[in-house]
Amino acid sequence: MPKVELHLHLEGAAPPAFIRGLAKEKKADIGGIFDARGNYTYKDFWDFLKVYEAATSVLTRPEDYARLTLAVLEESAKSGVVYSETFLSPDFCGGRDVGAWREYLHAMREAADQAERELGVTLRGIVTCIRHFGPDKARETALCAAETAGDWIVGFGIAGDEKVGKPKDYRWSFDCAREAGLRLTAHAGEWGGPDSVRDALRDLGVERIGHGVRAIEDLALVDELAERGVVLEVCPGSNIALGLYPGWRAHPIGELYRRGVKVTVSTDDPPFFHTTMAREYDRLHDAFDWDEGVFAGLARTSLDAAFCDGDTRGRILKRLEAADA
Repeated sequence: MPKVELHLHLEGAAPPAFIRGLAKEKKADIGGIFDARGNYTYKDFWDFLKVYEAATSVLTRPEDYARLTLAVLEESAKSGVVYSETFLSPDFCGGRDVGAWREYLHAMREAADQAERELGVTLRGIVTCIRHFGPDKARETALCAAETAGDWIVGFGIAGDEKVGKPKDYRWSFDCAREAGLRLTAHAGEWGGPDSVRDALRDLGVERIGHGVRAIEDLALVDELAERGVVLEVCPGSNIALGLYPGWRAHPIGELYRRGVKVTVSTDDPPFFHTTMAREYDRLHDAFDWDEGVFAGLARTSLDAAFCDGDTRGRILKRLEAADA
């Protein structure tokens, strides 16, 4: 089935073999982040963040990001993804310098255009500040986003350690992005509880929440999300791999969906969590007996919530409709 993915970290989607190969080319020693089988290895979420940044450390040039973009989109296409939005961080792409960021962005966009021609998957970017890097660096990231907002950079968000600071600390950055015409999302309700979702909605004015699954601990909030039509970018395989829930049947996406919340399905950092979009669909089918009609509806919900322009949405909609016919 054609799939629409809204929550994908570009660096976090890098195949381990790609990162190992790049490290070998550059004679960089990052062997400690892989297990005996060559997969990424980490102990918990905070160790995962360290491993993520170590893997990203070998991506030092625009051409590295061009190669990365192609490698990631090849994997997405294998799962039938036709449209994807990926989180991009100027922190890792030129140190938040606008000029350097433009060079990285140009390289990634050229690679994305090639992938669209050859693989049939459309990519758009969401500039993302890193919460645990602090509000001052987030402002620089927001300025990079504002300077490059348009038909390809379509959104702004925040990721990283939810236990650092409060959403209101990043309000300036989100206001800057909003004034530039960017749509807004924020990671919340993963390691922070239901209040973190409320804080992101109230203090940052976002229309989508990355993860958001711990809203299930407050049914009044669940009802509010359903009534307001707030979209959750749910990544079940990620939550389970990181120990947030013990298994697929215990994951709250089923109950959130049943209660009328607009849920979508994404992979987050797929090779870290041994998942793909196809695997997410398979496991959700097994856990909740969801059929093709449910998954087609999820794809439509995802496309409706996408930050792309109307022309792009129309093109992707035709592909979803063709599959439904």
